[in-house]
Amino acid sequence: MKRIILSLTLLLAIAIGVNAQKTYALLVGVSTYQNSQMNLGNTTKDAKDLKKVLDLQRMKTTLITSRYANVANVRQKLNTIVNGATENDRIIFYFSGHGGPGIFCCYDDNFEYNELVNILSRAKAKEVYCFVDACHSGSAQNSANANYGWAQGRNMIFCMACRPEEYSWENNFIGHGYFTKAMIKGLRGKADTNADKTITMGELYKYIYADVTHRTHGDDGQHPQLIGPKSMYNGIMAKW
Repeated sequence: MKRIILSLTLLLAIAIGVNAQKTYALLVGVSTYQNSQMNLGNTTKDAKDLKKVLDLQRMKTTLITSRYANVANVRQKLNTIVNGATENDRIIFYFSGHGGPGIFCCYDDNFEYNELVNILSRAKAKEVYCFVDACHSGSAQNSANANYGWAQGRNMIFCMACRPEEYSWENNFIGHGYFTKAMIKGLRGKADTNADKTITMGELYKYIYADVTHRTHGDDGQHPQLIGPKSMYNGIMAKW
């Protein structure tokens, strides 16, 4: 009888392990561009340091930087994650580099937000989170919101570094973009406003917004944007 109970317990544990939620994170940072006049100082470091934080959360992280962060490779990695994620899983996409209206800039060419959302919309994953530290990143709402109806209860949410008409600034003294630095600090516990050792998407965004707007106040102020359904605000981003 004990052997039967032990076997059933083992089978249950295996079944739970197979169906357990996984988080797949694709992190892209581009400091060195094919056009060297576009090079940046801290964007690769942004992605690398964020990976260290997400690894502590036991996420399955993939990091690609600079020349490896070309359009074809980003597209291929995105599709691999989308095709592999199940309905129990979550997906996180993060980018740090140049951006423009409706696009972010990979090593060799532009990647349109329309295509990004189109790829991610195919995922079976129950939650998809996107973070983009790039100039004009708030334009993602202008280019894709009408087509994909993020406000109508989709399981996708975008946290963008700035408004459509704004720049996203990096600072050599802090060694990061202001948006990514705030994100890292928030995930390490600064965003835990109710002290429950859990960081939700809503808490993280509020912390990022307050920190970035405070540090970039003035004529060139930067205002992070959150685009997506309120139903995802309680999604857990980190435990500490």
